[in-house]
Amino acid sequence: MHSRQGFGVRGEVIKIRNKRTVALRLTVRQAHRPESVRGTLYVLTLTVLVLAVVGCSGSKVTTKSSAELPRYQIRTIALVPFTTLATPQVRDVVDQTFSAPPGARRSDMAISVPPNTEQPFRQTVTVPTGAGDIVTQLLWSRLMARQGMTVLSPGEAAKALASSATPQSPTGQLPAVTVAKQLKADASLIGQVLVYQERVGGRFGASPPATVGFEAKVVAADGQVLWEGNYYEKQRPMTEDFMGFIQRHGVFVTAEELAIYGVDHMLLEFPFGTVGEH
Repeated sequence: MHSRQGFGVRGEVIKIRNKRTVALRLTVRQAHRPESVRGTLYVLTLTVLVLAVVGCSGSKVTTKSSAELPRYQIRTIALVPFTTLATPQVRDVVDQTFSAPPGARRSDMAISVPPNTEQPFRQTVTVPTGAGDIVTQLLWSRLMARQGMTVLSPGEAAKALASSATPQSPTGQLPAVTVAKQLKADASLIGQVLVYQERVGGRFGASPPATVGFEAKVVAADGQVLWEGNYYEKQRPMTEDFMGFIQRHGVFVTAEELAIYGVDHMLLEFPFGTVGEH
């Protein structure tokens, strides 16, 4: 008689070092029947190191702090409601002068044009106006939990912007500076959503998948840019983005779920305040 054998594979993240290196342990178990010669379990463990390409979260999130940052004491930040990119973008034909968000590839911005057409149809897309509110609220909910700093609400910032639209307002003044001075804050956090496309399909199949991109800046009351962050991601299959596949549990997520990832990982490098206890 031949003994039966069973195999099982178990994966687990076993170590994260400096938010750059992830060790993934894959354990393969071979089980023998009790009457087999050895009657033991054979365990083969493979450790795969997955290295981020750029920064703490790879090329999806990039951040930069100004060399002038140490000169400033930032205790109060006003969160200005994020705006959205208003210019429609062509999806099927990408012009070489088109300014793609940092971290994006031009191929992400295009779909193939149907052949044998006299006048190729150029489909354009715009960022939904509600995308700015979504990212703003995600930031607001997380910044409120930070310690060592005070964050003024987007509502307060919006009122300050509205009240500053008077003839007495300095011409050409940045909204971030205007809000900071109106609310007597040390700085303002402003940003813009550049791409926000929902997936077409479900969790187990989407074409195209969700795509999200936004940028953020912390501007001091005197106009100095102290910190910048940028996030861009078009969800990809495992063969193109192994870590993303693991993080998404092998499913296609929504645009809002990508936005949550972008906000959380961007704030890992936020130099103001500290993460509070949950």
